[in-house]
Amino acid sequence: MIFKIGKNELRNLFYSPVAWFLAIAFTIQSAVFYTKALYGSAKWQDLLFRNNPKFRDFGPTSLTSHVFLNPDGIFANALQNLYLFVPLLSMGLISREINNGTIKLLYSSPVKVRQIVLGKYLSVMIYNLLLMMIMGIFMVTGAFNIRSVDYGLLLAASLGFYLLICAYSAIGLFMSSLTIYQIVSAIGSFVIIFILSRIGGLWQKIDFVRDLTWFLSMSGRTNKMLRGLVTTNDIIYFLVIIYMFLAFTLLRLKGARESRPWYLKTGRYLAVIVSALLVGYVCSRPVFTLYWDMTAGHDNTIHPRTQQIVKELGNEPLEVTLYTNILGTGVIKGLPESRNQYLSEVWDPYLRFKPDIQFHYAYYYDYDSSIDDGALRRMLPNKTTRQMAEQMADGYDEKLSLFQSPETMRKKVTLLPENLRLVMQLKYKGRTTFLRTFDDNVFWPLEQQTAAAFKRLLQARLPKILFITGDLERNIYKKGEREYNFHSVAIENRFSLINLGFDADTISLDNRNIPSGITALVLADPKTALSSAAQVKIEQYLDNGGNMLILGEPGKQYVLNPLLHRLGIQLMDGTLIEPSKDEMPHMIRPYVTSVGSDLAEEKAFLDMKKSGDSLKILMPGTAGIAYDTHGPYNINPLLMTVGQQTWLKAGRLVTDSAPPVFSPQEGDIRGSFPTAVALTRQVNHRQQRIVICSDADFMSNLRSGGGFFSRALYSWMDEGKFPIYTPKPDARDNKLSITCAGVETLKVASIWILPGLMLLLGSILLIRRKRK
Repeated sequence: MIFKIGKNELRNLFYSPVAWFLAIAFTIQSAVFYTKALYGSAKWQDLLFRNNPKFRDFGPTSLTSHVFLNPDGIFANALQNLYLFVPLLSMGLISREINNGTIKLLYSSPVKVRQIVLGKYLSVMIYNLLLMMIMGIFMVTGAFNIRSVDYGLLLAASLGFYLLICAYSAIGLFMSSLTIYQIVSAIGSFVIIFILSRIGGLWQKIDFVRDLTWFLSMSGRTNKMLRGLVTTNDIIYFLVIIYMFLAFTLLRLKGARESRPWYLKTGRYLAVIVSALLVGYVCSRPVFTLYWDMTAGHDNTIHPRTQQIVKELGNEPLEVTLYTNILGTGVIKGLPESRNQYLSEVWDPYLRFKPDIQFHYAYYYDYDSSIDDGALRRMLPNKTTRQMAEQMADGYDEKLSLFQSPETMRKKVTLLPENLRLVMQLKYKGRTTFLRTFDDNVFWPLEQQTAAAFKRLLQARLPKILFITGDLERNIYKKGEREYNFHSVAIENRFSLINLGFDADTISLDNRNIPSGITALVLADPKTALSSAAQVKIEQYLDNGGNMLILGEPGKQYVLNPLLHRLGIQLMDGTLIEPSKDEMPHMIRPYVTSVGSDLAEEKAFLDMKKSGDSLKILMPGTAGIAYDTHGPYNINPLLMTVGQQTWLKAGRLVTDSAPPVFSPQEGDIRGSFPTAVALTRQVNHRQQRIVICSDADFMSNLRSGGGFFSRALYSWMDEGKFPIYTPKPDARDNKLSITCAGVETLKVASIWILPGLMLLLGSILLIRRKRK
């Protein structure tokens, strides 16, 4: 009986112009956005193929995602406009029966109300499949237009599209049962969809209600499936919404025929709501959630290395506490109303593999003028810390009682070294580590920082880098241009050593001995000669097989050469020159050698190997390095200058005058010079690793701490344990198999011919129906 009613309702749909109009409009919309996205990529591919013989594909860009899922893609626009189609389709499902009086015939026939509701909903589901078939036309076309198209991504996105349109249909069916006026039914559907799209932002400050409204929110429910990740949480959500509104429809039709007290009828609706929320809430818990990453490259899944680290955590509890200072940086993302968004953005990928992570929240207020740039004081002058907190709490519409006082919080945890900003503390088996937020567009930690924090909890001995002080070396605690704060201990830099898993500190060798077990010792550009005690300690450290990074500068070769002589290394006298139309002559751009590109899995190195192009590093003022190949160390250059473009300028170099001229008579030497070398040897059954650089400025704060190359150096000296590299494979669907001219033909066929055929078919069917 359900199928008979569904068949009859489907016939009625196609015997009306509305269904045909919506199908044709949907086809044109899909065709426009598909060909628009495809045309831009095809045009650029044709241009690059004509002019660049090295061009092979679009590299890491997934064309499946670009054409179908970007903001101008077919799926994004279909979902954005879907709420306009469904109410027009469903507005007359039941209201038409009531208005025409045919609902009485249905009631008097041997048909149950349940069969009527399910039969009519079945017809809409079949029509939704028609819309899916229209989308399928373009997905099949995409399979021919895009090389190695990501089928899993398209199937997951299609599932999300179908579930959403079916949920909209259930809402429309219910609204159709409330009124005899179809336009009122359509408007009511718009209102319900709007409410469900916005309810996730309501009452987020109330703990229990927060989770319920967040679960009910329809906004963003298809986002994971559009990215290729299917979860039982999202599927159950749509099924719950469909169940709830179909049950409402059933209760509405039954209630119209029954004479029962209002509280019994209301109780039925409440029972449906409670059962739906209960099922949804329980099934949304991480422990009950299943995941299926359908993308070809598992783009939504954490890297296998991170998975292994999470697996090593075992079943022991991992506690995460988010500390929010109402007077600190990032407070808006740590307030109670942002809690679900925080869990979703930061922790969902890890809850998939460890669903028993325990989350805690601590709110406080504290202020210290030493870490403030003065903006807060200027905004709230002449206020105490508590008074400032009161004003900020009022601004954020929060109660000050939610926030603990500075005295109370300082007894629990020391957050001043974290600049009193929004930060997470991880606790596992009595060990703790901080996971920080950053002042960039991402804000939250990425997988590399999170994996490093997890691994620190598992290790009894943490990797430690010690920077030597006492002879005016570069300082890791100063933020001046020449200093080393940015790449070492800057908490606001997500790629600093302390955010990649390392500990970093300083040591004065005149007062302390070098501790055993450190990862590496750094000697960065001492301005004065090392004391005999310091040199002896360094030599003993090297003799025992310790790793070390030594950086010098031209003009101060005499400071380091006595130490380097034992290693078979010398910094050559003079300064390297590389004339350029853009840079000063002492700005050298050596290229990374093949040995240098093997230091670590930095993305820049991986891209260099794939493209076959050279990768250069800017070194502002550097000397050449000479080394003895017959010494105890295996020595390999990491950075080399280009032979015909550089020379070693003897004597004093003046950079703010006329460009220097190559002069062999003055001792200038033209050639290719190493500016960074790696030394290795076997000591005590392990490989000793030393790096010598003839420039220290390239790792300074002014040069962003040396970027990927400095990270690679520390990774190599730590034998690849830290940082945790999580590279993603390049997309395979990165090349089109259609030209720009082919897209033009496809545009005509899909925008004009296909809708024209549908219009012709619908017109013939409707005319024949009218004649009958």
